Amino acid sequence: MAELHERDRAGLDLRRLLDAVERAQPIDVVDTLAAELSVMVDARRVSLLIANFSGDALVRMSHVASPGRHHDGHHERRETLALASSLYERVLHSQQPCVEPAGDGVSVLLPVTERGDAIGVLEVDVPDWPEADTVAYLRSAAHALAYVLIASRRHTDLFEWAQRDQPFSLAAEIQRRLLPGAYTTEGGPFSLAGWLEPAHDAGGDTFDYAVDRDYLYASLTDAMGHSTEAALLATLTVGSLRNSRRAQASPAEQADAASAALTAHARADQFVTGLVLRIRLADGQVEMVNAGHPPPLLLRDGAIVALDHRPDMPLGVETERYRTQRVALRPGDRLLMVTDGYLERNAATIDIGRILVDTPERHPRQIVQELARRLHEAAGGPLADDATSFCVDWYGPGGDRDAHAGASAARATPVPPTRRR
Repeated sequence: MAELHERDRAGLDLRRLLDAVERAQPIDVVDTLAAELSVMVDARRVSLLIANFSGDALVRMSHVASPGRHHDGHHERRETLALASSLYERVLHSQQPCVEPAGDGVSVLLPVTERGDAIGVLEVDVPDWPEADTVAYLRSAAHALAYVLIASRRHTDLFEWAQRDQPFSLAAEIQRRLLPGAYTTEGGPFSLAGWLEPAHDAGGDTFDYAVDRDYLYASLTDAMGHSTEAALLATLTVGSLRNSRRAQASPAEQADAASAALTAHARADQFVTGLVLRIRLADGQVEMVNAGHPPPLLLRDGAIVALDHRPDMPLGVETERYRTQRVALRPGDRLLMVTDGYLERNAATIDIGRILVDTPERHPRQIVQELARRLHEAAGGPLADDATSFCVDWYGPGGDRDAHAGASAARATPVPPTRRR
């Protein structure tokens, strides 16, 4: 049986592994981890399969380096594997290890995930069926790898090389930098995920979020136009929203400041629609500003609840100060926001409400990626406009999550409803 060497069995700690990674250059952290695991568990091969930017495939990025092997951007993408109906998809969706026979040995597939952000899969090939403590150790190593990758990618473009399955335009590069560093995150009371499907000529969609001690802040915006003009307009908007948010401004104050920034620095005919909100972590009370944007959808008790939220004028259009509109979330609620790329042309055939009703058990990251898949099926070709979605699951202040592999296993503590529907 594949098992840990005696010197590594005691405590099953990761100190040696992390020390080796810390000594390595940022571009070598995966190879270093692979080499250490090869010694610790007699692994024949260790691979990182990292999710591509399209979200529909994994790229086998690296394995134990051979002497003299040369890395460059073209050679980091060694193999691209479709996710649909694969073992890798099962591992990412379940966030559980998978042990399968492979040739004359055994392959252990493990989720590389940090706070619900599914970065990829660690594949470890061993000669014999692993013991339970070996699988547990590898699971912890894969979890640690997620943090290592997050830290290391600040210093190198290596992981970007692997994830880019098509070139970015300048507008797309600007737009991508406006998005948060992780598209998914989890905290005790909530899980969330966002996803942007760019148009062929990138538009100005963005989403953003941040958490402090008291609130979860979020925004979804859609700048008018396309290409670099829309990307620059989005840059001004997101920059203003973040600046105000970091001063702990309310959603209405954030919207007022962003609108004033656009009025001062953008052309008179330019504007941005959007939703700006914050959720109080203590009780799920939501303050929201609707700046000329489609209203959010709320799934509650298996049905879509209509929110009586009237839109104000878009950002950048001179108007009265923005109104705060409110909703009280209950444990088990799911809130979904989309841009109009999901509501126009062929995309209008997608029944978003039905998808929400039919998939309450899915993680928010699966919801936003399923919407993107349906969008491409409906479009049948390049998208004419950006399409962005942002999904929040609310568990309540009594919620809990299993962080062993960075996966959500939240359980809401039932509380009396604050109001009747």
